[in-house]
Amino acid sequence: MKAIMLMFDSLNRRMLAPYGCDWTHTPNFQRLAKHAVTFDNAYIGSMCCIPARRELHTGRYNFLHRGWGPLEPFDDSMPAMLRDSGIYTHLATDHYHYWENGGCTYHTMYSSFEIERGQEFDLWKGVVREPEEPEHLGHWARPYWVNREFMQREEDHTSVRTVKRGLEFIERNHHDDRWFLHIECFDPHEPYFANEQFRKLYAHDYDGPHFDWPSYRPVNETPEQVEHCRREYAALLSMCDAQLGKVLDMMDEKGLWDDTMLIVNTDHGYLLGEHGWWAKAMPPWYQELANTPLFIWDPRSRVAGERRQALVQTIDLAPTLLDYFGVTPTADMEGVPLAQTIADDTTVRDAALFGMFGCQVNVTDGRYVYMRAAVPGNEPCYEYTLMPQLMRNAMPVERLRKAVLGPAFPFTKGCPTLKVPGGAWPNVSQHGTTLFDLKTDPGQEHPLEDAAVEASMVAHLVRLMHKNHAPAEQFERIGLAADDRGQ
Repeated sequence: MKAIMLMFDSLNRRMLAPYGCDWTHTPNFQRLAKHAVTFDNAYIGSMCCIPARRELHTGRYNFLHRGWGPLEPFDDSMPAMLRDSGIYTHLATDHYHYWENGGCTYHTMYSSFEIERGQEFDLWKGVVREPEEPEHLGHWARPYWVNREFMQREEDHTSVRTVKRGLEFIERNHHDDRWFLHIECFDPHEPYFANEQFRKLYAHDYDGPHFDWPSYRPVNETPEQVEHCRREYAALLSMCDAQLGKVLDMMDEKGLWDDTMLIVNTDHGYLLGEHGWWAKAMPPWYQELANTPLFIWDPRSRVAGERRQALVQTIDLAPTLLDYFGVTPTADMEGVPLAQTIADDTTVRDAALFGMFGCQVNVTDGRYVYMRAAVPGNEPCYEYTLMPQLMRNAMPVERLRKAVLGPAFPFTKGCPTLKVPGGAWPNVSQHGTTLFDLKTDPGQEHPLEDAAVEASMVAHLVRLMHKNHAPAEQFERIGLAADDRGQ
């Protein structure tokens, strides 16, 4: 038994041909859909990049206890569990956040790992002179403008190099058994820097400023700039599609479909002007961000070319891979193995929780989406950790001076935690609490007012927060009364 996970960051479901898009060039995603199960109701859990990876390892929600940070000493890591059970695990990636403070314990969970340098802010090449940068990005994007000078050919791009490393692993090890290969591409995450052959697929009349990297904020560009940026994303998406094709070719060439699970997934989507927003994190977690593409081929059931409606999440992937290799998921994992769902669309949950630390707490049952906003001030809010790191730096000493020894949660295996104040996003209460009916309003343009439905969704939210052992202040932060949280 073998398994391959090919993960693309910020992969937009709505822009893939298997999900109905008719203007992007994604033939290999179409090819994949014919050889796998396509999930229509796959959802994120914890956002953004590294919190999603913690879910991928641990099979449980991250966002109600902490934000961006390393794996904790008490965490169960799926790749490590496989490794310790005799399954060789390998990571090939250009996701440079693994090599920063906030991601420093993830790649070491694999039997071996390799990184391709040069994505986004990666401090890669030493160039003293100042590069010429687009005015709208400013000096903060300097590393990117240095890096891209060294990626002029298609084969120089980091995602292309990453997939090449994955293919080398398959070529070297396809005759052997019991391995898990995780190929993770940072693309099509912004900036949308694609090779020219892919940009030509979306050639159009545009004479505006350079614009392939929108900031995390409301849209204030012209319609022409918005359309141009979408096409730049599409070009990078097509470059990713070409890399997917190489993996599918290798599956064909080596006869891997008979004994190899293939998972193609993402962490979240990305707003390209929808709802008047760019990007993620700042706006609510609309469907464009939260409802993600997911494809799985399971050689045990051999179901291909079918769709599944069951409500599944990122937290299900760790238990699915563990179960596939005969390793029992831990009791702390909230996700469930998807083998039966892949086979016959067996339901695994009636509601799914998702969100980002210190922001709205969201829940969906597949029909309705309920977004519960914070009260004014967005407090109280604490992070619980034994690894007080942020994305690129340690937590500020000003925050750590106020830390106290916090409780041991059931999933911390008896370990107390540092209870660190702060970390919440102060502006999220501006979005308000909203309810949407995805059946009648799939674009989430008209908030629904229905007291009975809202009460049902609150009940789902509270139940799932309890299941996640959410601290009491998380209920208070979103305006739930004491009896709502069962106290």
